[in-house]
Amino acid sequence: MAADPDADWVDTLADDDALLTGEAVALDLRPAGFALRAGGAVIDFAASLVLFVVLIFAFFVPAGWAGLESAWAGVFTIGSLVIAFVIAPCLVETLTRGKSLGRLAVGARIVRDDGGAAGLRHAAIRALAGVVDFLLTLGGLAALVGILSPRSKRLGDHLAGTYAQYERAPRVATPIFGMPLELTAWAHVADVARMPDPLARRVANFLASARELDPTRRGYLAQQLAYEVSQYVSPLPAVEPELFLAGVTVARRDREARALALEAERLARLAPVLAPR
Repeated sequence: MAADPDADWVDTLADDDALLTGEAVALDLRPAGFALRAGGAVIDFAASLVLFVVLIFAFFVPAGWAGLESAWAGVFTIGSLVIAFVIAPCLVETLTRGKSLGRLAVGARIVRDDGGAAGLRHAAIRALAGVVDFLLTLGGLAALVGILSPRSKRLGDHLAGTYAQYERAPRVATPIFGMPLELTAWAHVADVARMPDPLARRVANFLASARELDPTRRGYLAQQLAYEVSQYVSPLPAVEPELFLAGVTVARRDREARALALEAERLARLAPVLAPR
């Protein structure tokens, strides 16, 4: 497929296939603020405290019935502390992929610094550091480090390489637009059928959030996506990258709408035949 020499952006990024952050969606991800993290931590601490009390009763009542020596009291107390404040939070965070009761309440999730899902190793480091963050300092160290950290990260987050991501960002309605006037003639001959659906979703996500990006990042992402899309589109129009992306998106939408309309028309013609008699 020969590229239009006027479409300068086609070759500008040919050798720069590095980072397109999180399909252009990760740009909208926000770390949870200090107040939200503090609220979630209070809820989690209360849940761990309740579990600790339950475990104490679960250990001491049978021990009283069995007539065990008082030396076992220290063992049961330490074991209950470890289970309630280290093991249980670690397991909950691992099994829920970064959630907990407190974070569920405030709409946060623990993720890696690169945005990926945190695992057992991260949860274990955070849980062990929580002994210092919360138990030994009554939450004072966690609050101090969180206030001074740009992402409100506590000591455990710094050690584990994680942060709390806020997941309740307001839903923005996807803008509906028509074919740009500059691409009206091109749309009649454009072939966009080979474009993969995942790439089309990335383009749609970028166009939906483009107005909120700074001009430099917006232009860079538009060039990145335009170069990728150009591999599946023919012919290539001589327009700006973002306008090209908008035209391809509308062309795909119109193509799919026509296909659905034809399918509905065929089904309507077959309806008398398929209807039970």
